[in-house]
Amino acid sequence: MSAHRFLPRRAGAVVVLAAAAVVAAAGAASAHVTVHPESYPEGATDGVLTFRIPNEEDTASTTEVRVFLPTDHPVLGVLVSPQDGWRAKVTTSKLRTPVKTDDGTLTDAVSEITWTGGRIGAGRYEDFDVAFGELPDNARQLTFKTLQTYSDGRTVRWIEEAAPGDDEPENPAPVLRLTAKSGAPGGTSAAGTTADGTATASGARSGASDSTARGLGVAGLVVGVLGLVAAGFAVLRGRRPA
Repeated sequence: MSAHRFLPRRAGAVVVLAAAAVVAAAGAASAHVTVHPESYPEGATDGVLTFRIPNEEDTASTTEVRVFLPTDHPVLGVLVSPQDGWRAKVTTSKLRTPVKTDDGTLTDAVSEITWTGGRIGAGRYEDFDVAFGELPDNARQLTFKTLQTYSDGRTVRWIEEAAPGDDEPENPAPVLRLTAKSGAPGGTSAAGTTADGTATASGARSGASDSTARGLGVAGLVVGVLGLVAAGFAVLRGRRPA
C-alpha cells in the first residue's frame, strides 16, 4: 500500500487532536467563577451583580457556594434574589470604618452569602443574582472571593488575585472593576450604565458578550486549522500516481 494513502489519515488525526486541545483549553479558561457585568461606575446605585458558578467536575455536583463581599470597601443595601432549589444565608459584619449615607451612618454591611440545598450538575452552570443599593466610590475594583464545594467533599477556593502585569492565576477570584462616573446627565458609560449608576441591558450582558467573543475566536482558530488540512489533502491527492 502506498505511503501517500497514510498521510491524510495521519494529518487528519493530528488536526483533530490539535483542535480538541484548543477547544479544551478554551473551556478550561472560561470555566471560572465570574461576576457580571464586569464593571460598574464607582458609586453606582440600585444595580444587580450576577455570580456565575460553573461545575468543573465530571463525577460530582456543586452543592454549596460561598461568596465573600469586601468590608474595607463595602457594598451597601445587599438583597439576595430567590433561587429555585437553593437556600441563601446572609451574614453581616461590623465595619472598621462606618459609612455615611443619605439615610444615616452604617456600621455594618453584608460580608458573606452562602447558598446551599441545590445542585449544579456536570457540564452546567448557575447564576446567582445579588441586588445592591450602592457601590463604594473610593475603590478601583472589588474582589469577591468565593468557595465552591462539591458533593464529593472537594472545595475549590476561588481566592487568588493577580498583580498588575501577571498572568491569570489558576483559581482567580471574581473581580468587579469600578470605572469613573460619566459626567453627562442621563448619559451612559462604557460599562453600559446610566449616569446615576443604574445598569442597562447591554451592561448586564457585557460579561456574556466577552465570553461569546472568546468562544468565537477559538472557533475561528479551529476552522482555520481545518482549512489548512483540507488544502493539504488536496495537494496530497494531486501527487498520487496515476
